[in-house]
Amino acid sequence: MVLPKLTIGNMVADVPIVQGGMGVRVSLSSLAAAVANAGGIGTISSIGLGDIKASETEYERISREALIREIRKAKSMTNGHLAVNIMGVLSNADDLVRTAVAEGIGMVVYGAGLPTKLPEIAGDANVNLVPIVSSARVAELIMRMWDKRYDRTVDGFILEGPMAGGHLGFSLDQLDAIENHSLDLILPQILDVVKPYEVKYGRSIPIITAGGIYDGQDIARMLSFGAAGVQMGSRFVCTDECGVSQEFKQAYLDAKEDDIVIIKSPVGMPGRAIRNKFLIRVEGPEKQRIKCRYRCLTACKVASAKYCIAEALVKSYEGDVDNGLIFCGKNAYRIDKIVSVKTLMDELIAGVRSAEIPELKAA
Repeated sequence: MVLPKLTIGNMVADVPIVQGGMGVRVSLSSLAAAVANAGGIGTISSIGLGDIKASETEYERISREALIREIRKAKSMTNGHLAVNIMGVLSNADDLVRTAVAEGIGMVVYGAGLPTKLPEIAGDANVNLVPIVSSARVAELIMRMWDKRYDRTVDGFILEGPMAGGHLGFSLDQLDAIENHSLDLILPQILDVVKPYEVKYGRSIPIITAGGIYDGQDIARMLSFGAAGVQMGSRFVCTDECGVSQEFKQAYLDAKEDDIVIIKSPVGMPGRAIRNKFLIRVEGPEKQRIKCRYRCLTACKVASAKYCIAEALVKSYEGDVDNGLIFCGKNAYRIDKIVSVKTLMDELIAGVRSAEIPELKAA
């Protein structure tokens, strides 16, 4: 079977795999560079990169400088394709977009918010802008808005299904009926809504599917359904190049299927995480109040929040998993070993090539 290349605007990756941007500090330069060196697209997550103490007083400057360091480190390790993931609910999202563009990043992935002004903020038409969406309706809204305001369209979409990790673009009711919102159902819908814009702008708008994709067979299925590529996050956590603590990785290795649960995040969105001592404690009846030290998320429900999500994610990254939050995808429990990025990519590529999907066989 032929492994297709992934073309997003002016970028052509040899392997149709995008490594997902995972915060806080899960997707750093070492991981992104290793994926890029293996032929995929490596993504740096821009959230929570700066020193936690210094961020209390100078959050925006500290965040900007930390992102610059990560981008430059990644570039020093690879000549491959790199992206930066930015959450729209970050209070400094616009500054991070401009910083990534100024540092020569080829692709900006934008999620957790509508990218209404992203082309204007990015400025450089050569930078590939790829919003994350969870429905064809939102994708069509974005394209219609950009077409009217900026006379341009998106360079691609990451279509994130309900089996993804971290914050999710689905309601709790939708997550209770996950089978009604699967990628198999949403992908054909979004392929239909992009067609008129592909015709108008004379270019392909690739759809990269994400959420619950675990192995080469899964990738092959998505490609056979019309996806141009896939985004994968959880599989890359248990790699040598991922910079999280060993305790963080061990939590993945120890997790059982029933340990992976839906939570309500302090930002007001559902999320998927590993149920650990921390989650059991914060889910308890006792009232807890927090002080917002960073003002990093515009959507954070500080008055009702039982914990600071930024601090909870940093603690897990550093190894204090009993007092930290560990985001993961629905299939994370299937991971049973730590390998190098190259080993994982080779396994995924071999799985695609051996998959029994007739539509992917070479002519």
